[in-house]
Formats: sequence, structure tokens, C-alpha cells
Amino acid sequence: MTFYLKMKNEKIAKILFEIGEYLELDNIPFKPRAYQMAALSIDNLEEDIQGIYNEKGIKGVLEIQGVGKGIALKIEEYLKTGKIKYLEELKRRKTIDVKNLLKVEGLGPKRISFLNKELGITNILELKQAIKKNKLKELKGFGEKSQQNILESIAFVETSGLRYMLSEVQKDVSMILEKFKKLKEVEKIEVAGSYRRKKETIGDVDILIASSKPKKIMDEFTSFEGVSRVWGKGKTKTSLRMEKGFNIDLRVVPLGSFGSALQYFTGSKEHNVALRRLAISKGYKLNEYGLFKEGVLKAGKDEVGIYKKLGLQFIPPELRENRGEIEAGLKRKIPKLIELKDIRGDFHTHSNFAGTLISMEEIVLKAIQKGYEYIGISDHTKALKIENGLDEKELALQAKEIEKLNKKYREIRIFHGAEVNILKDGSLDIKNSALKELDFVNIGVHANFKMKKEEMTERVLKAMSNPYVTCLVHPTGRIVNKREAYDIDLEKIFEFANLRKILLEVSSSHRLDLNDYNIKKAKEKGCKFLINTDTHMLKHMDRMKYGIYQARRGWLTKKDVINTLPLNKIYGKISRSNNL
Repeated sequence: MTFYLKMKNEKIAKILFEIGEYLELDNIPFKPRAYQMAALSIDNLEEDIQGIYNEKGIKGVLEIQGVGKGIALKIEEYLKTGKIKYLEELKRRKTIDVKNLLKVEGLGPKRISFLNKELGITNILELKQAIKKNKLKELKGFGEKSQQNILESIAFVETSGLRYMLSEVQKDVSMILEKFKKLKEVEKIEVAGSYRRKKETIGDVDILIASSKPKKIMDEFTSFEGVSRVWGKGKTKTSLRMEKGFNIDLRVVPLGSFGSALQYFTGSKEHNVALRRLAISKGYKLNEYGLFKEGVLKAGKDEVGIYKKLGLQFIPPELRENRGEIEAGLKRKIPKLIELKDIRGDFHTHSNFAGTLISMEEIVLKAIQKGYEYIGISDHTKALKIENGLDEKELALQAKEIEKLNKKYREIRIFHGAEVNILKDGSLDIKNSALKELDFVNIGVHANFKMKKEEMTERVLKAMSNPYVTCLVHPTGRIVNKREAYDIDLEKIFEFANLRKILLEVSSSHRLDLNDYNIKKAKEKGCKFLINTDTHMLKHMDRMKYGIYQARRGWLTKKDVINTLPLNKIYGKISRSNNL
């Protein structure tokens, strides 16, 4: 039950964030920030809040950083009743669809409140109608360009809104698997589909079970906590919707066909079509029931047997997209893909030195707990005021604190870096005299995303020309399901990165940037990578696995990723100043 209990932390944090957003609409000082800070603390908890309350009552809740008496009482109300009346009152009082309007890039609570006051806008449909009538461009602080950007963002939100990030569904899926594995009727179980291929977003979840007694399994499935609707329940297939909004299809098959069913339902469609063609060329027939020759079953109990019979090296699910994996499998050239256990450190973490909730020491202790050999602190720099970016003097002060931590924690090496802003003209917002004192320098675009392709490309290339740059982080600026990549010539970026030995980031955060397609392209250009978490909360350090999934889909091996190297080999790879 651990997964479900810790999901309560998420639910409470989301409710508190939502209350803060509604309060911000009214421009109430201090209160929104109090709810947001409490939400961040709860979302960052290592323990489940229900357990804390069960053990210590409201006193235990009050011990959580940032939680005062008023918020503690509302948390207690949720733990007892499953809802908070205060939020319902706010929703009744304000008929604005804050949750969905906030998905639109360029809109925050203050802007939403302003649009409601000036134009009566309460939802995305009304916002679109106002833009079509050119009403926004007349308002203070908007203009024609801003209006067009918002319209483009709405279109992006509408097309991506039906898909969910892996990180959004993984806890629910893990909870379901945990429950199923306790049933004696379940002989084998696997998640199939795009979830198993570790695509960055999924439409629904496919679960496959081998069993000779499907009824008990179907009855158990439809009674799981977190289920909001059952679409259909049959003897071998049941479909339902979870509270978060995504659907799950469960299929029960005989043990003898489990491997072929798993291969078929894992997909992708393009991979399966190519595999069936190969099977036909070798005199076989392949379907979800097995691999047959002249009507006789030749393989099907497991996937390995199917690929082997077809003369193929086993193809990992992440590569099954018909992007050359069949050809590579026939030549025995499928690479050994990187694994989570290969990672020895993380070079993109943010501390409360620049305004997050977590201290550098907490980051270090978490890194030690994860068994890392090294960890990199890389706070934002001064041009990014919203993140309390550090200037040259503050970076020098931070260096002294990191030096103290290195003396205190001898079992790990703490590297001092920064996430430096690429300004509109391609210059960096920190002087070279300060950059050369850092152990590593990450650079990234954080503003002015709507530049023309040629201008953006030149901007980033100029920044990469700085002699102290280590890594280009989130290279396309995208945020999955929120913001599209900016227009940039990645071929030129990859060629220059390879020439200058500048690393490219695979972000494990909600950005997942680079994407799998571009990772493979960059690898083919000879580039090397860092897989980082972009940690702003302690629990973010646990999301390294999502970057690993992305890297595997991009065909990366351990040798392609610099933060798989042992400590004694990492120095020269991350510190540019040592090589000048």
C-alpha cells in the first residue's frame, strides 16, 4: 500500500497549490505564498502524510516545514473526509477554470485575474474567442505578438492534453502491479504498450496477465482504489479509467501465449509490421497467439524465443519503433543500452542558495544515499530573477560553502557549477572571470523563445563558443505537454558540440529534452551527454530514471554518457578551464 499512501502527499500538495492559485487571483498578499510553500514541503516529503497523522495527529502535521495551524486543519480535514471545503468555496466564488488556463504558456494567476476583470474570461474557450476578436492585443501588457503566442500555446495544450507523461501514471501502475502480484491466480504480469517502450507520453496503459482463472483477476481489477469508471468488463479484457483521467486495458491470456501477446501488445505498430514481414519472408506466421510454421506453434511462451527463431538479437522494448532496430538485430548490432545503475552522479541540481526549498547539504546527503560518487550544484544565475539567480559575488560565497561540505563529506565529491543564462544576443550573464572558477558550467535558454531559426541558432552557437562551457542544458527549450521546442538548427548545434567537446543534456525533468529522436541524431554526430535531473525539490533526484528511459530510446550506451564515469575520470570531462 506504500504507493497509494504516498499518492496522498501528491493529492494534498495539488489541492494546496490550487488554493494558492485561487487566492492569487484576488491579489491577496502572503497567503498564496504560504499555501504554495506548504504544498512544496508536502510534495517533497519522504514519508507519507497519512502515516505522520496516524502516529502524531495534527501535531505531526504542524512539524512539516511551512505548515501553520490553518493549513494543518485543512490537511486534517482532507485526511478524514477526502476533501477540503475551503477549496470548494473558492471554486464556487470564482467560476474561473484556473487549472486549465494555467496550462497556457504566458498565463499566470495575475494575468488570468486581469483577463477575467477586463474581458470576463473564465475558460480556454472564452480566451480563444477573445483572441479571434483581437481583444487581447488592446490590453495593457499584452499586444499582438503576445496574443499570437497565447493562441499557439492553446493549440499545443489542446493537441497534447489527451496524453500523460510516464511520471504522471507510474505510481498508479506500480500500485496496481503490487496488488496483482499478491494474487495466486496471476502466473505472469507485464505492462505492455507505449508504457513498456517508455515513450515520454502515453495515451493509455496496457497490462497483460497470464492466468487460467481470469474471473477473479477481473473482479479484483475493477475494485481497485483510484478507479473512477469501468468502461467494459469481459472474460479476457477489461477497460477502466483511473481518477487521474487515463485509461487502463487489462488482458488475460494463457501462459503458453504470454510472450507472443506481450510482443504484439508492446508494439509499436510500425515495429510489428516490420517483424511480421520478416516472419513471412522466413516462412512463418506471427500474431498475438504465437509464431507458427505450417500451422505448428514454434514460439510464443516468451519474447526471446520469437526473436531468436526469426534470426534476431533480442530487441529491447525501447527500440521497437522501426528506426533501424530490425536491421541491427539481424546483424547482431543492437547496443547494450545504458541502465540506471550506471549513473554515478548528477550535474544539474538547485539549492536554497538561490531560493529553492532544499539546502546543498540535503542534496549531498540524498546523493550519498543514492550511492553517487559525485554531485554537482548548479544554481541559476542573475538574469533569471524569478529563480533568485546568483551573481558573481554570490557564486564566490557559494564556493566557500561547497568547500566546507567537501571537507565534511569525504565519501562524495561535490562539484560547484552554475546554470548560466544565454542572453538574447548569445552572451552569458556571468563574467568569464567567475566562470573559470567553477568546476563546470551549464548554459541554457530561459527567455526569448520566439526568435527566428537562424537567430536562435546563432545565439546558442555564440554561447557555446565561450571557452568555459561544459554542457548545453535542455537544448530545445521544450516542456512536455506545455511548451513546444523553439526553432533551432539542431544539426549545426550537434556538429559544433562534437567539435568543441561540449556535452548535451538529456533532462530527466518534465522537459525530457533532448527527445529520443534528437538524442539518436546527436549520437550519430559523435556527441556525448549528461543525464541530469534538474532538481528543485529533493524528490526530483529520484526522477533520473526518466532520463534513462529517454536515453535508451535514443540508443545511448554507458560510453555515450559522461556521468557514468568513475570520479577519477570525470574531472577532465566536465571542467573546461582545466583544458585551456
